[in-house]
Amino acid sequence: MPKISTKGSHMPESPIRKLVPFADRAKEKGIEVIHLNIGQPDIPTPKVALDAVKNNAIDILSYSKTEGSISLRQKFADYYKKHDVVVAPSDIIVTTGGSEALTFTIGSIADPGDELLVPEPFYANYYGYTTLNLVNLVPITTSIEDNFKMPSIKHLERFLRPKTKAILICNPGNPTGYLYTKKELEELVAFANEHDLFLVVDEVYREFVYNGHQHHSILSIEGSENCAVLIDSVSKRYSMCGARVGCIVSKNKELIHTAMKFAQCRLSPPSYAQLATESVLDIDDSYYLEVQQEYEKRRNVLIEELNRIEDIKVGIPNGAFYCVVELPINDADHFAQWLLESFQIDGKTVMIAPAAGFYSTHGLGRNQIRIAYVLEEQKLREAMHILAKGLATYRRL
Repeated sequence: MPKISTKGSHMPESPIRKLVPFADRAKEKGIEVIHLNIGQPDIPTPKVALDAVKNNAIDILSYSKTEGSISLRQKFADYYKKHDVVVAPSDIIVTTGGSEALTFTIGSIADPGDELLVPEPFYANYYGYTTLNLVNLVPITTSIEDNFKMPSIKHLERFLRPKTKAILICNPGNPTGYLYTKKELEELVAFANEHDLFLVVDEVYREFVYNGHQHHSILSIEGSENCAVLIDSVSKRYSMCGARVGCIVSKNKELIHTAMKFAQCRLSPPSYAQLATESVLDIDDSYYLEVQQEYEKRRNVLIEELNRIEDIKVGIPNGAFYCVVELPINDADHFAQWLLESFQIDGKTVMIAPAAGFYSTHGLGRNQIRIAYVLEEQKLREAMHILAKGLATYRRL
């Protein structure tokens, strides 16, 4: 009997998608499942992007340049300039989503057995990308009591080892919604430079910031030229998750040259999706403002509804569109499955993401869930009502 690889056996399952079979069975029974588990925006994809795919004169769908078309990379450079990031098209590699950008970056900066420092809870697939590259993820635990604030630099120094190669953060954060201040980013850049580390920053939620806060890109920070790698994607920003277009951006020429070798192995990014992305990067800035205002409204509705539920703790997000909630239960995985299998109100239930899968430290997050507030206001209020009633019923079992 042939054996599966050790690496394959160690690849983690998605904590977001593992409950899908239970949701499918609920739907087969005629129950409406309201999805709070996944960050799939419900805001329509800009028409200009869809039209770019529908209305074109392509006769042969050929390979594009490995690094992405020059016109698209120039559009990206123009877009970043609006965010105080001055880069050239040669500093950008277009990838098949932010996922590929992260995979190529980790492969470029770390050897098997090397270590990446990552604040936890973190986007669950970071664990998958490091496993794929045989790299060890070293968690830096943050706390809901401190609203998932990054620990001090002094604390970070305790985790440095000879095999430490990089720090990886998400700003604003998934799953916490934590938004790094400019001072924190400056301290991280100084720390990375002092210890010859790369600083990889996933900025896919850049436009989603609230309460008058401002997002600061890592490449706008003085001194970041050699250490910083920006990871980006159009998935959330333009409701284009299915386009699978992202990019690596760095002023470190050796990093870009190395990542290009990984990119050459997969030949080229998707051509139609590049057309759609190129068109949408011209969109008026009012689009971002309207979307940001919509998500801030949803965030406020979510927090308002969560504050009605007794005995829970809420991490207040200042960015992205996720919120971590600590529940008065022992096993959020069981609770999430129970909601899909055994609870409904008027033929409806909710699907949540248990938060343990966003931690790598054993035992952490077992009583927490992540909520994605990507639903319009009334649907979100309805979902919170079902969650509150479900939690009350579950605690009486």
